[in-house]
Amino acid sequence: MKAAILNAFGQPLAISRIADPELGTGEVIVDVAAAPVLSYANEVFSGERRYPVQLPLVPGCGAIGRLRASGPDATHLQPGDWVFCDPTVRSRDDASMPDILLQGWSARGEGGTRLQQYYRDGPFAERMRVPTENAVRIGDIDPDEAARWCALNTMLVPYGGLLAGSLQAGETLLVSGATGNFGSAAVAVALAMGARCVIAPGRNAAALDDLKRRFGERVRTVKLTGNEDEDRERMRQTAPAPIDCVIDLLPPSVSTTVVRAAVMAVRPYGRIVLMGGVGMLGGAGLELPYPWLMRNDITVRGKWMYPREAVTRMAGLVRAGLLDLTQVEVTTFALDDANEAVTHAAANGGPFKMTVIKP
Repeated sequence: MKAAILNAFGQPLAISRIADPELGTGEVIVDVAAAPVLSYANEVFSGERRYPVQLPLVPGCGAIGRLRASGPDATHLQPGDWVFCDPTVRSRDDASMPDILLQGWSARGEGGTRLQQYYRDGPFAERMRVPTENAVRIGDIDPDEAARWCALNTMLVPYGGLLAGSLQAGETLLVSGATGNFGSAAVAVALAMGARCVIAPGRNAAALDDLKRRFGERVRTVKLTGNEDEDRERMRQTAPAPIDCVIDLLPPSVSTTVVRAAVMAVRPYGRIVLMGGVGMLGGAGLELPYPWLMRNDITVRGKWMYPREAVTRMAGLVRAGLLDLTQVEVTTFALDDANEAVTHAAANGGPFKMTVIKP
């Protein structure tokens, strides 16, 4: 089969022919129809993000495809089924503390590294092998819509955080990082879940205006000034009710003071979910006052990715018409043009934009 291979950091992807993946028990083979190219893929492939990746590998993170073959333990999957290839691979031998790998992307800890030695290759290829439970049926779709369904890959990340934060219909949410790729997805998903209002702070006035245009009065924007105390008060004043939950999705380059301004706008007894990359590249930590946390009964939750059932539930939001995938502008590339796709994704990231490779 044909695949794009990352042989070394800082080198272009090599388009080569490699052996087809072999099927084992507990696994499926998927014909990849569409694979998203994350906006920061160039930073991963250059080594700038310092992701723990074993090379060489076929990269990528998540895909839409059709089931080609399954092992004897699969009782529902059938050849031809449309599936979302969930990149979040969990070890099966410790249910309470599973090791996690993002297949084709990054590993976490020693256990994740061991998983990566086997489930290494991602979806920048004509076919890929995934654990049976990671091929999640999404129902019949038009093949021409496969690229658009790759939006699940982005939207599932904040969805996992909103589920972890127990966001309820009728509540007020603040999205820290709302003008970014994952943050704007959080706005869309929260509204689909029934949020009364989403507070969207940011510095990019055009992106803030775009959120208001797309979603109307249920989104209230706040232009950040850089003054922590002033920005926090403006967020609180903009909200139509006390802020029940804050989710942070800011990237590694942002100062922790911006995060703190947002998360400390939450009401007493409120919830905070941390999913961004602030501090991953060094620098100051997020200093939250102990007395404020304790006396206000604040819940702080870190979350990486999403639970397995989130894929099925999100597909349900799409099928119900609550989550509109047509909001996303999609640009597609052939597998032979994978390097051009990576360059395009870096230059055209941001809210409701997606670059997709169609092997």
